[in-house]
Formats: sequence, structure tokens, C-alpha cells
Amino acid sequence: MTMNRNLSLIAITLLLLATTGHAEETFGLVKEKPAEGRYVETDRGFMVPYTRKIPGTNIEFSMEPIPGGKFLMGSPASEVGRKDDEGPQVEVTIEPFWMGRYEVTWVEYKYFMSLYSVFKEFESQKLRPVNDETKVDAITAPTELYDPSFTFELGEDPQQPAVTMTQYAAKQYTKWLGAITGNQYRLPGEAEWEYACRAGAKTAFHFGDDASKLDEYGWFYDNADEAPQKVGQKKPNPWGLYDMHGNVWEWCLDEYLEEGYVRFKGKAQTNTSAIAWPTQAFPRTLRGGSWDDDATGCRAASRLASHDTDWKAQDPNLPLSPWWFTDDPARAVGFRVLRPLNELPKAEMAKYWDPDDEDIKFDVQIRLEEGRGILGIVDETLPAAIQSLEASK
Repeated sequence: MTMNRNLSLIAITLLLLATTGHAEETFGLVKEKPAEGRYVETDRGFMVPYTRKIPGTNIEFSMEPIPGGKFLMGSPASEVGRKDDEGPQVEVTIEPFWMGRYEVTWVEYKYFMSLYSVFKEFESQKLRPVNDETKVDAITAPTELYDPSFTFELGEDPQQPAVTMTQYAAKQYTKWLGAITGNQYRLPGEAEWEYACRAGAKTAFHFGDDASKLDEYGWFYDNADEAPQKVGQKKPNPWGLYDMHGNVWEWCLDEYLEEGYVRFKGKAQTNTSAIAWPTQAFPRTLRGGSWDDDATGCRAASRLASHDTDWKAQDPNLPLSPWWFTDDPARAVGFRVLRPLNELPKAEMAKYWDPDDEDIKFDVQIRLEEGRGILGIVDETLPAAIQSLEASK
């Protein structure tokens, strides 16, 4: 009886997935010009804001359309608070994309974290086995926190931004989200992030150069009460994005290069050619400033370099966790997701999602071999498999 019930649940859910597949492929894209609200016109139709549930849950996330265009990445030498790693400025052409309206919150990220126990249960029941053929569709879910008190000391409200995850963990989140929704999600490149933050502005902040107005738009050292705050409480930028200045630093795809954009030698770039693909475990780049930074640290061009050794100083594990940081400023580190209008072939997405450095690959592999990590297949049938697993208990 239990087996028949489980099979029925799977069949019903797969049928729902199959019948809604076409709608999911074009989620956020409509043929007719909207009568009201924000939209971005493209040769494929009109990109519009959208809110959807993470499949299999009632947890929602929202995306805003970002128009394509050109801008100068970096800051001019005259900008107050400017640092040398913010220049020289370079022109970048950006393709349209959707960007998360908010930073990824705890209610979203904790559900992702729960996959660790789910994958362990699948493994124990020999369900959805990961092998050489299916490994391309697998992720590692974050291990359980060694010391939750550090990560959650400053709050774990469902609407606070999730913090202390590594860039690798954030990338695995985007792979999972894309796999279960049928759309591609990833972290933004630095150029894409700054372009979205500026929303057409050439000033230090999207609202101008006057740092005294930051209180209206972002959480920073002067107003955040020494903790990350619930997302979406301040004013958004003109493209509908909240907390781009402050609250938490946000992961980008790029390796952090101290010399800034010297490598471009003044030559114009595209959003993809501008990405500094990492060649080592760290430093990686974060953008936007945080609750622990002053106003100048929250400017559109401001950058932060990650430092795994310092940010994992209290981690007792060997090798150190590929998924979590244990030391500040990690409690001011989070991320938001990007969905491109023009998706890449699946084979080309590995560099956006998977481990890109031998040290990270080694750390993950050791954890897997020791049973302290777990791989799980992520695809559009995963929500149904989870529901079936829960129903069988």
C-alpha cells in the first residue's frame, strides 16, 4: 500500500511538472507589452518581474528584469572614498538578465541546507544513485553547521539575508535552483552586479553622490544596529532591487584582482569577457558593502576580497569546510541570484556552478570520501522525490 501511494505521488507530481514545463521555460517573459509596471523589451518578448515558489514548497523568491546596455565599470579617481582596485574604469556591454529582488534569505537557504539530510536518506535507501553518468547533475548540499551559534548569533529571521556561506556553496545553490525550476540561475559577474546596482547612474550610489541619503536605501554601520536586517525594508533602486547598498556583501563569480581592471587596458568588454575567472581558491570578489561598513564601503564600485584562511580560522575540521566560514566578516557575507535571458548550453554552465580550483575540489572530495559530505542529483523530479520520501515516513 505504501509503495503504491508513493508511486502515485510521484506520478501526479511528474504530470504537473510535465504540463507546466512550457510555462516554466518562459517564466518572466511575455509576448504582449504590459499595460503597467516594469518591463524590459527584447527581441524575444517583454521581460517582466516575477515571483515564484521554490518547487515543492511555499517559499517564494522574486526576480526583476534588468535591461541590456553599456556602462563604465569602476569609479573615477575623483570619487570620495575610492580605492585603487576600483579602476581604471572600463566600458562593458551587458546583455539583459533578471536579478534577485532581494538577497537570498534564511527561509530560502535553510531549505537548501535541508538537502543534506535528504541526500543522506536517499543514499541509505539506494534511491537516486549518483554515478559517473548522473554526476553531472549532482551538487553537494552544505554540511550541518559545526557551531550554529556563530552563524545565527546576529539573527536567523526567515527574512534576514543568509550569511557565512562560501562562494562555492552559493554557486551550488544556484545550480540546484536552476535544476528544479527549469531555468538557469547563477551568481552575477562583477560587471553585471555593478551594472544592476547603478541602474543607469554614474554616481557613487544609484541615488547620487550624497552619502547622507544612504539611510533611505541601505543598512550600514550607522543604522543597522550591528546586525543584518530583514530584506526589502528600505527603498529599492530604479530597477526594483533592494539592499544593493549595504546589509550584506554579495558574492560575485570573479577572482579578486588587487590591480582592479588594468588587465583590460582600456578595451571595451562584455558581461562575460569581463569576468575574472578564478585561478586559485581565494581571494574571490564580493560587492555592495554591509551592515558593518561605513557609507563609502557601500558604494556601487566598492569591492571586498575574500580570505579563506582568516575567515575559517575557528574551523576545527581538516580539511576546512568548503561550505561555511567560521569567522567575521563572514556574518556580513551573502548573495543574490541572476538569471540570464539568453541561456547557455548546459555543458558550458559547469564553470558557473562547480568547483573551479584544485584545492576546493580536494576539500570536497575528502569530505565525500569520509562521509562528512554528500552528493545528490538535482533536476525537475527532485521535489517529487522529496515529497515521496516524506510521505513514506
